Amino acid sequence: MTRVHSFADDALGDHDTVGLVEQLRAGNISPAEVVEAAITRIEAVNPAVNAVAHPAYDAARAEAAAPRGGFFSGIPTLVKDNADVAAMPTQHGSDAFVAKPPKADGDFARMYRATGLVVLGKSQLSEWGFSASAEHARLGAVRNPWDTDFTAGASSAGSAALVAAGALPIAHANDGGGSIRIPAASTGLVGLKPTRNRLAQDKLMRDMPVRIVADGVLTRSVRDTAAFYREAEKVYRNLKLAPIGDITRPGKKRLKIAFTTESVGRVASPEMAGATRATAALLEELGHQVEEITPPVPDYFADDFLLYWSLLAFFIVRTGRRTHGKTWDKAQLDNLTRGLDRHCARNLYRLPLAIARVAASGKVSARFHKQYDVVLTPTVAHTTPQVGHLDPTNSYEEIIERLMDWVAFTPLQNATGDPAISLPLAITSTGMPIGMMFGAGRGREATLLELALELEEARPFARIQGA
Repeated sequence: MTRVHSFADDALGDHDTVGLVEQLRAGNISPAEVVEAAITRIEAVNPAVNAVAHPAYDAARAEAAAPRGGFFSGIPTLVKDNADVAAMPTQHGSDAFVAKPPKADGDFARMYRATGLVVLGKSQLSEWGFSASAEHARLGAVRNPWDTDFTAGASSAGSAALVAAGALPIAHANDGGGSIRIPAASTGLVGLKPTRNRLAQDKLMRDMPVRIVADGVLTRSVRDTAAFYREAEKVYRNLKLAPIGDITRPGKKRLKIAFTTESVGRVASPEMAGATRATAALLEELGHQVEEITPPVPDYFADDFLLYWSLLAFFIVRTGRRTHGKTWDKAQLDNLTRGLDRHCARNLYRLPLAIARVAASGKVSARFHKQYDVVLTPTVAHTTPQVGHLDPTNSYEEIIERLMDWVAFTPLQNATGDPAISLPLAITSTGMPIGMMFGAGRGREATLLELALELEEARPFARIQGA
């Protein structure tokens, strides 16, 4: 096992984001010192984890010298390389085109930076965010700092690797099939996928027939995640959703919680199932009402979601030249992207029904959450795989079967639009993090955060530098 981290006796220390805000406000450290420490840490650990897509350190240094206001003023971060940030190319983890840096921030980055966060650059992802492991034929894999033989998980892997390794306290992630929650589970972080339309999003995400992608953050503590949504809500507020508010302590209400270790045609491995049952027992000890259920998911859901997911690849491949210009070369796309494109092309006649059923899944979920406040599952069906298990140069058939076998639980909330959070509540027999996922009804992030604070207090999360 090769474990790497960059925690050191510098301006970042071992503080989480809220802790750094407190230190900055007390005058114990300066934004320039914090940003410089983050750059030093990234440069120290990135050769091992391969997480940076585009560095913009000089621009970050200039901003730290005169930081904008906001609760997170002076706190360093990265934005995932599928969201537009002014003067930084948005390459989507692909070699199929050469991106031109946008002149202005996209809608998400504009909101994100308005909270005071200082963007040091872009984080690496899997091509177009399709794979649950960020591996690239030319660039190599984003590796897990808990053990660099393993993937950092899903398309937000670059952000996850650097937060878990202590190089950053918080980083942007987004989630179209689990890519906030899966890397959180793989690297021992907190990852909340918010309710659909909770945060501002770039046009590419908004234009989907069903908006399955949600933006958010990866952090090392629940209070950091709660603070981010509180502050983001001050900048951008969806009036159709109940506000999350300022969640700083566990909730007093005892919840009715369902749990399952099965998904559509998939069963969690014995180790993951055992961790789920142990978490259910902990919830009962805390006074919650817990009940095991069969999955409330239609048998056709997995096939429908895969077909809808493949539609996104179909759109990218078929409009690439028009969108990206003369540099577009679809021959440079990886086997997963091309295989998804073919899958969609062969099943176009099934698309209207599949889209309709994916869109209608929220109604099924709403009925379920009238009976249960929260549902508990493992975040993924198996422990984190080694780099190479989802190698994008393998055949599409092998990649997609392995992918769907591992990522069996997370896509449901992307379809329904409901919130879900992954918490690092267990450790494998080999010392790797295990994530437990909690889902709630539309707009119920506050319930999840209150429960997460309670669980974090009852079972403190393992630390990479002390585990």
